[in-house]
Amino acid sequence: MVLVGMLFLFVFPSRTYLAQRQGLHSARQRVAVLSKENAQLTARVQRLNTDGEIERLAREQYNLVKPGEEAYAILPAPTPVAPAAGPGPAKAAKKPKSRGFLATVADRITFWS
Repeated sequence: MVLVGMLFLFVFPSRTYLAQRQGLHSARQRVAVLSKENAQLTARVQRLNTDGEIERLAREQYNLVKPGEEAYAILPAPTPVAPAAGPGPAKAAKKPKSRGFLATVADRITFWS
């Protein structure tokens, strides 16, 4: 009976104490990590409220320009299409009909407007 009484008085409270202590340690670690992340996000919010950062994001992500500026886009070269190799005799690749310089410029201008 004395042994059971000692278990209830010393062992069980000790286990509970140690478990709570470990839980407190892990909670402190989480608070430290979240506080650091919160500080980083606060700094980012402060940066996002500046005119320079807003302009940088507008130019990079949305390709916006200021009034009076001109924007140019460099398009990649078209990739050549290889003729399909089939069991039949190979046909000569048909050369695309060349269009005039002015027609090409007009097509590109209408593309951008």
